[in-house]
Amino acid sequence: MFCFFSGQEKLKSSGVLVVGCGGLGCPAAQYLAGCGIGRIGLVDYDNVEINNLHRQLLHTEANVGLSKVKSAAQALQRLNSGVVVTEHDQQLDSLNALELVKCYDVVIDASDNVPTRYLVNDACVLSGVPLVSGSAVQLEGQLTVYNYKGGPCYRCLFPKPPPPQAVTNCGDAGVLGPVPGVIGVLEALQAVHMLLGNEEGVLSSRLVLFDGSASLFRTIRLRTRRSDCPVCGDNPTVTSLCDYEQFCGIPANDKGCGVKLLCSEDRVTAEELCCRLDGGVSRMVVDVRSPQEFEMCRLPGSINVPLPQIGDARHNSQFKAAVQQAITSDPNLTVLCRRGNDSQLAVAELKKMFPEFSDRFKDLQGGLHSWAKNVDNSFPVY
Repeated sequence: MFCFFSGQEKLKSSGVLVVGCGGLGCPAAQYLAGCGIGRIGLVDYDNVEINNLHRQLLHTEANVGLSKVKSAAQALQRLNSGVVVTEHDQQLDSLNALELVKCYDVVIDASDNVPTRYLVNDACVLSGVPLVSGSAVQLEGQLTVYNYKGGPCYRCLFPKPPPPQAVTNCGDAGVLGPVPGVIGVLEALQAVHMLLGNEEGVLSSRLVLFDGSASLFRTIRLRTRRSDCPVCGDNPTVTSLCDYEQFCGIPANDKGCGVKLLCSEDRVTAEELCCRLDGGVSRMVVDVRSPQEFEMCRLPGSINVPLPQIGDARHNSQFKAAVQQAITSDPNLTVLCRRGNDSQLAVAELKKMFPEFSDRFKDLQGGLHSWAKNVDNSFPVY
């Protein structure tokens, strides 16, 4: 009984910063509040949208349009009026990260983009604060702990960011709501382990992989701290925070097109595509989303060729013949996806396949999100 109350007092006197109030941050913050963490900081720049609600369960339909930190804070106070919730309604960046991080005992990275991961990691290392890092996309999730008692940091495993075109997030690729819920709850558990000094339960140098399709967990060993790591190594070269969007080559948010592979001449706006379709100028529209997404919603007359199949189209004589026939009679063939990222990759591939028609392949800038916003407000957004 003494140990129970002693542990509860430790939690009550501790503070945890949750970076991101989305699919991971909501369950993490909820369980932190429920178990009695004294101070919870919430960082997010975004507002609640209706398509968030299937996985971000602190938010409700009544809070659509409200800032996520305000919405989450209200829910946490209803759950536990004794917790002190501090709202940081702002985007974390190199100017404010250190000031925020140093005020807390543990940081939970519940973000969904690579620049923020590097930013939070470096801020935690420079501040001497351990970091719980989770991610979830489609039916898969991952979880580990960085910068804990001599353990590795994020840069020890990933010294250089991945190519921008290789990066995706749950907003682009989709995610089954319970999957980030599982990872978010485990992020909260990791924070509790560290605050209570339960080193055996801390996932330092270990990575948990969750396969939601088979309901399986797997734990693998990670490398130890690198002595030559630029931020936590023996002779660090990163001693202050930098411009992480420039470092990674992509924005630290999911509000615009992260991938910029094409020049403006290779892209059309939703309004331009609408005019071309109405005028019969463009008769072939290729949708490169998955078959499941294509079944959910589509533009009339569009055909579905998922992005992975575009690369195989060199050996797909039927598709190649259809493209050949369409492009010889059509000024443009338009390629689209959900947000305008995968479609750029597809256009780049089609240009290689048909160099003689290179200037006729066009990408829909902003994808179907742009179509819904600028052409047809009734078009489903997910």
